[in-house]
Amino acid sequence: MAEQKQKQAKSVKKYSPKKACPKCGPGVRLAEHSDRRACGKCGYFEKK
Repeated sequence: MAEQKQKQAKSVKKYSPKKACPKCGPGVRLAEHSDRRACGKCGYFEKK
């Protein structure tokens, strides 16, 4: 008989709302870096 393998449950991350880019609008989020937040589309950034 075939041995049954146990599957590990995937860990689920909680949703964390991120700040939207003020230039691009609500559809574009700012990337979180250690010292700044940056937009990959228009290049906008702000220091933390």
